[in-house]
Amino acid sequence: MTGSVNKVILLGNLGRDPEIRSMQSGSKMATFSMATSKRWRDKNTQEQRDKTSWHNIVVFGDGLVDIVEKYVKKGSKIYVEGELQTRKWQDQDGNDRYTTEVVLQGFNSNLTLLDSRNANINQDQTIDTDKAASSVENSISSNNTDSSESDDDIPF
Repeated sequence: MTGSVNKVILLGNLGRDPEIRSMQSGSKMATFSMATSKRWRDKNTQEQRDKTSWHNIVVFGDGLVDIVEKYVKKGSKIYVEGELQTRKWQDQDGNDRYTTEVVLQGFNSNLTLLDSRNANINQDQTIDTDKAASSVENSISSNNTDSSESDDDIPF
């Protein structure tokens, strides 16, 4: 095998409101935690069991970050596809620490809003969330600088 694949697919709920930050380059990024749950019946006791796993999500690209900023909040149900990345950093004591994150960046990422049509928007906003979700599914990214592509159907 000459190639490899690094793809993560998650469907779950946000554990906290997204945190939006601006980078030195002027681009924005969003970070949030997402919970996925697994449910099964214990064979011995016949009890229902649950296990929740938490995932750190990082979103790059101004278009996608704008969608996260406007429509995603704590409790939102979303579907994400991204790449698993581990980064090394140092804590206050100088110890090496590692953080593994699902990164949504570029054309290999996807974020789909799964909440009901009006769950994430105020009544005075007129944006069509179906179009927004469709645009997100088509991997909106700030890395797409090709001016030949049409932005006519993007609602923002």
